[in-house]
Amino acid sequence: MIKKVSFVKNRDEPGVHNGKAENRTLMRNGWTTVISNIGGGGVNTVNCLYKTWGRIAPGCTMDLYSLDKFKKYKSDWNYPVQVRHQENAAAPEKEKPRSTFQSAMKVTLTVGQYFGLCPVQGIHENDASKLRFNYISWRCLYTYLSMTGQFTLAFVLTLSFFRETSSSVDTATSLIFYSLAFTTTTLFWRIAKKWPKLCMLIAKVESVDPTTDLKLGRNFNICCIGVLTLALVEHIFSDLQGISFTLDCDPDLPLYETFMKRSFSWLFLYIPYNTFFGILFQFLNIQSTFNWNFTDVFVICMSMYLTSRLNQVNQRIIAAKDKNSPSSFWRAMREDYNRSVHLVRQVDKIIGGVIFISFASNLFFVCSQLLHTLAGGIKATQKCRPDSSEDHRLMGGYVHSIYFVFSFAFLVVRSLAVSLTAAKVHAASLEPAHSLYDVSSSNYCVEVERFLAQIHGDTVALTGLQFFQVKRGLVLTIAGTIVTYELVLMQFTGVSPASTEVS
Repeated sequence: MIKKVSFVKNRDEPGVHNGKAENRTLMRNGWTTVISNIGGGGVNTVNCLYKTWGRIAPGCTMDLYSLDKFKKYKSDWNYPVQVRHQENAAAPEKEKPRSTFQSAMKVTLTVGQYFGLCPVQGIHENDASKLRFNYISWRCLYTYLSMTGQFTLAFVLTLSFFRETSSSVDTATSLIFYSLAFTTTTLFWRIAKKWPKLCMLIAKVESVDPTTDLKLGRNFNICCIGVLTLALVEHIFSDLQGISFTLDCDPDLPLYETFMKRSFSWLFLYIPYNTFFGILFQFLNIQSTFNWNFTDVFVICMSMYLTSRLNQVNQRIIAAKDKNSPSSFWRAMREDYNRSVHLVRQVDKIIGGVIFISFASNLFFVCSQLLHTLAGGIKATQKCRPDSSEDHRLMGGYVHSIYFVFSFAFLVVRSLAVSLTAAKVHAASLEPAHSLYDVSSSNYCVEVERFLAQIHGDTVALTGLQFFQVKRGLVLTIAGTIVTYELVLMQFTGVSPASTEVS
């Protein structure tokens, strides 16, 4: 039982007129006296204490959660007080560290802009309202030049593919590669136009429910640096096999010129070679390679953020499933869940094209690299001049096999990472149902029923332009497709267990 405590001090005592600071001290002492005289209690006692303190000291709040005496009743409290008692009401509390989508994506977007992607201004600002997209800017000019160069490579390769009778699977692969590079740059340019509006929507969601995952930025940076570093290694192996072939066949000719003429033989049939064009086309080739890999990085980062938003709601639902939560709590949880679902749909509308390109390109190049690996086998390439006693091949001629094996393994791992990370969005959207089923019958209400109906009645997942939904089962579907088309390609090119050469 709560004893009455007088908060009025004798006016004749010294120090009565010391102002508000003394009154706050007096109130705190009175509160301490109230706490010390409570012999027992429960949820009603705690609620009564909260109401009483709110009447006698509305400007001086107390955090009941910090009192060890009442921690056992924390699960039943109806008044979630979050402000601790302050000696000086004018002293602001230290702001807790927060992780925002804008700050987490800084490094990833900066790296993308180095290769002409997502030309948005203000990506280094913490305020999403400072993001701008201008059609006439240095970033957009760089993107326009990149699109022009990639389109030129794809167009000339298309002419060569249809005019040359010796066109092969490798020529078709190069054509698809540069076409995808041009398409990717165009899609990111369209995303850049909508990026400021999307980030403002995300900022509004974060203002209502701040992100609690402080490791998002670190995870984004690790993903970006890790994938692009492996992509650089793959590209180095690709160039090394060309250099090795050049050294073996034409050791007396200028290395760089011969290497470029062999790598872009279809291009220099229409454009005379010079050093400037050689450097320019090599840069466009590197840019196209990194743009292709950056697509997967972008999808992984966006998927991780959306999964984090859904898991943040899931954690609160899991923590409350065994508690005596009112109907208003479940309504608030359902509204938080709706905000996250709405965010998933808005993101999917904007990046759906990038998701489609990512899955389509990975599927094609996994089949292509697997075909080359099966056709060539793990063995050294034959010498270009068997009669020569000198061997100019790098790594003893194994650089070709190392490239295709590494490229195939890297593609498989990267494709699995994209598929499984994007599929987590759908898995996280179904997670609240498990906790809602555990709600006791005494706490079951209409809001819980509506919540369950919404989870099971609607599919929340990232899609590739609405052609497919990214779920865990999609991985098995892609694996089956790879096997099917690999068999078709092997028959088309003449590769069989008895024949290890491409006809």
